[in-house]
Amino acid sequence: MVRTIIQLREDQAKGLKRLAAKRDMAVAAVVREAVDGVLESQQTEQSDRVRRAMALAGAGRSGLGDLAENHDDYLADGADGRGE
Repeated sequence: MVRTIIQLREDQAKGLKRLAAKRDMAVAAVVREAVDGVLESQQTEQSDRVRRAMALAGAGRSGLGDLAENHDDYLADGADGRGE
């Protein structure tokens, strides 16, 4: 474990102590649970964004049968391949 110091508003400290007592836990354990929840939520949110982005990959059709081989040429010429 790593010891750290945080500053809480008085109402936060009181609420945290009440919650810890109600759950028969140490204040530090309640804080660790809260931190775990925030970190897990952030990871889930990031994973959801990646999953949604990957679901879009390949969802459209270019109509060009050789796009994979000639993508540089199409990008240089414009999206429709006609230089416009």
